[in-house]
Amino acid sequence: MKNGILSVQTLRNEIMASALLATAAITLCAIIAALISTVSSDSFAVTSLLLGDKRKGTTSIKFLCVLICFLVAFMCNIQSVRYYSHVSFLVSIPIGPCAPGLSPEYVNKAIVRGGQFWSIGLRAFYFSFPLFFWLFGPIPMFISSVILTVLLHFLDTAKEFKQT
Repeated sequence: MKNGILSVQTLRNEIMASALLATAAITLCAIIAALISTVSSDSFAVTSLLLGDKRKGTTSIKFLCVLICFLVAFMCNIQSVRYYSHVSFLVSIPIGPCAPGLSPEYVNKAIVRGGQFWSIGLRAFYFSFPLFFWLFGPIPMFISSVILTVLLHFLDTAKEFKQT
């Protein structure tokens, strides 16, 4: 019985985390959309070398790229909530003639799909950092891209575990 409670609590936590990230993404989208309409690139007083192209159209394109990144994060996190909510219903249905077609493999696929959307949504948040630094120019974008690449390398590569 404890394992059942643990799995339901884990699903609830995943739903809450995905909903929080989706809310953060859509809030940032709204802020960026407001900035697109009000920012003039003349307000930045930094050299052209650091900022790169400072024309208003280019600045709007940069903001639009960040906006699209956050919209992708929002959509992926919403899909993650969808799959995890579906799984939370499926785990309470007994397998048998009452639920034809329901199998542990089907539930597992739904959990994996929710995890995949969670991962893609989180990656979109990670990817937004270099795009955000692109607003300040190509040099900050390059530096943040290198830092993100190194960070993701250490997060994604599993170290060898020594079994005893």
